[in-house]
Amino acid sequence: MKVAFVTGAGGFVGFAVARHVAEAGYSVRTIARPGASRQNLMAADCEVIAGDLRDADTVARAMKGVQAVFHVAADYRLWAPNPAEIRRNNVVMTENIMRAALAEGVERIVYTSSVATIEPANNSIPSDETKPLAEESAIGAYKRSKIAAERLVEQMILTHSLPAVIVNPSTPIGARDIRPTPTGRIVVEAASGRMPAFVETGLNLVHVDDVARGHLAAYQYGRIGERYILGGQNAPLRQMLTDVALLVGLRPPRIRLSPKVVMPFAIAAEAVARFTGREPFVSVDALKMSRHKMYYSSAKAERELGYTARAYNEALVEAIAWFRSAGYIR
Repeated sequence: MKVAFVTGAGGFVGFAVARHVAEAGYSVRTIARPGASRQNLMAADCEVIAGDLRDADTVARAMKGVQAVFHVAADYRLWAPNPAEIRRNNVVMTENIMRAALAEGVERIVYTSSVATIEPANNSIPSDETKPLAEESAIGAYKRSKIAAERLVEQMILTHSLPAVIVNPSTPIGARDIRPTPTGRIVVEAASGRMPAFVETGLNLVHVDDVARGHLAAYQYGRIGERYILGGQNAPLRQMLTDVALLVGLRPPRIRLSPKVVMPFAIAAEAVARFTGREPFVSVDALKMSRHKMYYSSAKAERELGYTARAYNEALVEAIAWFRSAGYIR
């Protein structure tokens, strides 16, 4: 049985990838920090090694005997007391994984980037892989960190023949979003009746299991050095909130707010967060991002990988059911 090293298997997308990789017949191995949540790991069929992906020696030991690598883990925060920490974490983790994989001579790597590294839509026309976003043009530490990490992988492909394929998921939704992610928080707040208003923006929404299957397809059929957007449906945020409201029997939000109106609340929320240490629900960077519709096309992945994505409403149904069972929605 081949061994697949899946980083971030205790998280949202990482768990989905680990589960699908195990179902494909691989023995799955992952690294988890001591004290990190084991909720998803307990449900995953994988070997867990205690350690930190930022420690190169730990990563090198965990890579022994591995044939396939899926580097899914990331510091996915849209706000942090020290924004530089987000960039450092994502770049250091990625470099450790790629160097260890090269040293071990793994067969192939799938690196999980993000649509954050691609220019947003222009006048609602979906963007694609031909439009990379420059780091200096990106909004916020998370986007800049993912661009830096993706460029690192691309450089290692060119200079070290790193056998890596890059995938760029859009906005996954589904069950077992334990943290939850920023999008998961929107679902929880909307389903709890705490989002009576919205800003005019748009997202590309995709079922997390479709993203996981896209990872496997990239491993099997992806071309080394290529990028593939793994997305679903483009939808206005208002439509997503309306769908959530209808699923839980609430009135859809009707108040549209401009980012300028919400900005003072975001600044105040960040000030409070610096004392509490808890990530604010609304951040300055998130509001700046909302001025662009984040619409993307998965046509390349559909052509080359056979990728498909179901309607995002199915993901909302599963996400709400799981959040309820886990006590996030009362």
